[in-house]
Parts: sequence; C-alpha cells; structure tokens
Amino acid sequence: MSAKDHNPPEITRLWPTLMLRHRLPGAERANPVLVKLLTGLDEGKAEFTTDYLSGNLFDHEHPAIGWLKSCVNRAVLDYAKAAGVDYELDFYLQAWGNVNRFGDYHNLHNHPHAWLSGTYYVQVPEPKALPGRSDRNPGAISFYDPRPQANMLAIRGDPQVDPEHRILPQAGEILAWPAFLHHLVHPNLSDELRVSISFNVVLRMRREYLP
Repeated sequence: MSAKDHNPPEITRLWPTLMLRHRLPGAERANPVLVKLLTGLDEGKAEFTTDYLSGNLFDHEHPAIGWLKSCVNRAVLDYAKAAGVDYELDFYLQAWGNVNRFGDYHNLHNHPHAWLSGTYYVQVPEPKALPGRSDRNPGAISFYDPRPQANMLAIRGDPQVDPEHRILPQAGEILAWPAFLHHLVHPNLSDELRVSISFNVVLRMRREYLP
C-alpha cells in the first residue's frame, strides 16, 4: 500500500476534562477592595473559611461582590459554550471567602451536588525561596485525573502520563472546573495572606438537561 492510498484513522479524544482559566478585566481595582472586605468578614467570624455552607457571599450587596458575581456568570456561559452546551442553563451561584494565613491549606476534596466549581484569586503571595524540601508548591492548586490509575501504562509523550495538573494562580485570575474533579490547595508558606473567593455552580435541574 502506498502512502497516498492510506486513509488516516479516526482518532476520538474521549472524556475530556475542561478547565477554564481567565484573568478578569478590572481586577486591579477590585482586588484591594475585596481584600479589605474579606479580611473584615474573617475577623468577625472564627470559622469564616471552613464554614462555607452557612451563607452565600454572593448575596452580599457590596459593589465589588456584584462585579465578581457578574464575571462568574459570564465565565459559566463561556465554559458551557466550550463544553458544547448550546441551550440556556438555569443555575445559581453559591460562594464563600477564603483567608489563608501561614500554614493554611485545603485537603483533597471535590464539591458534591454542583455542576462546576471555581475560585477567583484576590491576593496571592509571591513565591519565595524556602529552606528544606525543594518539592513544595506553596500557594499552588493541584487537580487530579478523575480516572483511577489511567497513567499506569503511559509512556513518554502520552498525555495520560501525569495524573496531576498543578497551577500557581495569579491575583485577578478565575479558574472553573467540573465539580467532581478532586483537587487540593497547597499550604501558604508566606506571612502574607492568601485571599480567594470560591464558588459552586448549582443547576436547577430540568427534564431537558437529561442526555
């Protein structure tokens, strides 16, 4: 068979996991205001970061919160379009603040009962050279392949080879991902606060959503 007679095979990329990452316009003006707001709320509540179900930060009437909520709504629409969802979704956003001091971290987890999850980064300390182990990733967030042991027989160059995707976010960036995706936040090893706002995108289920 000659090369010109060869019909290329059809290759299908199955089960993609989409990750949205975007720097929000206006973040430079909004972030100092959000830092002041969130640290003030944190001072008034002992479990501000961990008690994320006790309220919805996006119900707050502060203009900077309203700005961020509109940006998240836009990001959800962009994500849905990239995922091939070509119909209107009925959803609501549930959000909470995170104020991480030196040593604070978030264990491996996912977000049940939501469609998407995400985080907006308000203040992220600059990485600094630290004594001790060189494999630490202070302030980074790691995401893990949802298919157990999918990398067991991966070879060099195979996109399945690395079961972890690690991002060092910057202030002003938003990330969004499927809520089922396991992730963890590495410890903050800076004396500067690491401040972010996390959110869930919760669908009001309808019959037309069913595959």
